[in-house]
Amino acid sequence: MTDNNALQILIKQSQQRVEKILDHWLPDENTLPNDLHAAMRYSVLNGGKRVRAVLVYLVGDALNIDINALDGPACAVEIIHAYSLIHDDLPAMDDDDLRRGKPTCHRQFDEATAVLAGDALHSLAFYILAHDPAIKANDSKRLKMVECLANAIGSRGMAGGQAIDLASEGKTLTLAELENMHIHKTGALIRASVELAALSGDCPDTLHKALDKYAKCIGLSFQIRDDILDIEADTDTLGKPQGADIARNKSTYPSLLGMSESKRWANELHEDAIQAIEMLEEKSKALNWLSSYIIERGN
Repeated sequence: MTDNNALQILIKQSQQRVEKILDHWLPDENTLPNDLHAAMRYSVLNGGKRVRAVLVYLVGDALNIDINALDGPACAVEIIHAYSLIHDDLPAMDDDDLRRGKPTCHRQFDEATAVLAGDALHSLAFYILAHDPAIKANDSKRLKMVECLANAIGSRGMAGGQAIDLASEGKTLTLAELENMHIHKTGALIRASVELAALSGDCPDTLHKALDKYAKCIGLSFQIRDDILDIEADTDTLGKPQGADIARNKSTYPSLLGMSESKRWANELHEDAIQAIEMLEEKSKALNWLSSYIIERGN
């Protein structure tokens, strides 16, 4: 990788690749139960930037891991992400009508089907990690991959972060409380994406720790940028209602720090992410580009 055009081509190729693999793993909508499978496909294949899957591929590329061994983990994290969005959008949660510019799953189908689609996607992600023959990791590492994803999305990860988010509506959180919430809600699955890629091949402990720090930094900068876009971007750009966080009286980084300080902190996290993986030298370019993309989304 020598320039931004080459890096963007790599990103695009990763996005296109995971779309094909997702289509392979998702049951056909003509397979019974038809509505459930249609809802699963609708929610997974309805667009999205595939940042988590791209992250799996880019870390794998930096570690010289066979790309075929990365398809399963890339699909698993994207399927989990889709399941989380279905459930987040439900009336009992954030009660949203729009996702990625289209009606949310419970609006396109119905609430019960949306709940079941999320449940089915949740289990499909683990089936892929357990079953995909292209994953070359030995049994011990494959079990660690399952453990990693389970921890990332459970009560000590994504689900826990969402619970904190719901309990915090209408309250003013401290900066430490806000960071703790997003480390779990958003950051845990991003860290898992990096971890799954590292477990797909051989990664020295020192580099493993460096990649985890990189993942922590971009996970937090990702959320800060989301909070900024909720204020600065329009609904068409966001693919969901603009100003939703303000409407729900949620604590956000701009509400606590102000817009300029939020942007400064996102940039600082980007610099920390780049510094964390300096040891990768030339192989760090694509990951550096992705970190930059995260804090510049919507510009």
